Amino acid sequence: MVLPQFEYIAASSLEEACKLLLEHDGKAKVMAGATDLIPPMRDKVFTAEYVIDLKKIPGLDELSYDEKEGLKIGALTTLRTLEHSPLVKEKNPAVAYAAKVIASTQIRAKGTLVGNICNASPSNDSAPNLLAQGAKVNVQGVDGTRVIPIEEFFLGVRRTALKPGEIVTSVVIPPLAEDEKAAYMKFAVRKAMDLAIIGVAAKIKMKDGVCTDARVALGAVAVTPILAPAAAAELIGKKLTDEVIDKAAEAAMNSCSPISDIRASKEYRKEMVRVFTKRAVKQCLEQY
Repeated sequence: MVLPQFEYIAASSLEEACKLLLEHDGKAKVMAGATDLIPPMRDKVFTAEYVIDLKKIPGLDELSYDEKEGLKIGALTTLRTLEHSPLVKEKNPAVAYAAKVIASTQIRAKGTLVGNICNASPSNDSAPNLLAQGAKVNVQGVDGTRVIPIEEFFLGVRRTALKPGEIVTSVVIPPLAEDEKAAYMKFAVRKAMDLAIIGVAAKIKMKDGVCTDARVALGAVAVTPILAPAAAAELIGKKLTDEVIDKAAEAAMNSCSPISDIRASKEYRKEMVRVFTKRAVKQCLEQY
């Protein structure tokens, strides 16, 4: 199967890219790594008369860390870079791990975290971590810049809060304090290539043996990646015994309404949410 015809445009600046995207609203797509763009176009999942390439725009491959702001990941920063970066492994190993379990080495060498979230698949591996850690999405449009909290970014399957002419320039993940730990757990049939049957991310904060704050996020169990505040509530203010963690895992399981499809039944997905929430919380604890 061949690609449909389209006009390729290599933008030289963000301003140019935003103007082109707005000018061709509904007919244009933005390209970074293209791993979530070309295959769906080939399979006629969607069409684009114009493809606007961002790769010639300087500065979009930024990967940096600020003690106050946190980890900044540019729109062109590849998943392979995140997977192997000593900086990411040191400051936020859960992000490095989530990048590592996406697709194949070849795809990670081209694909980007920003492209992964902009694709807005319910099962994408980047989103649960970002939700659990309260990330911010930096956006530029023809009228300037704005910041979208990750909790407000996903609106549905392949639907985001981006307005016409807007492009995500980077994602910023707040720094983990010394008493905070994060983990991401993916369950799939195969260790490589498969989409997540479910994904669970957790972040906990401990003081004197008591959990003082927590966030739990789930992927592949709703039309968007979601937070599970009921699960977090079961952890906060308590010593994280097996019994407490079991109750949090039950709450996570009961907070989602997955579908049945070719990869798993809804009942199986719910049970795996319970199992992997326990594992994610315990993996956080093991880091102390």
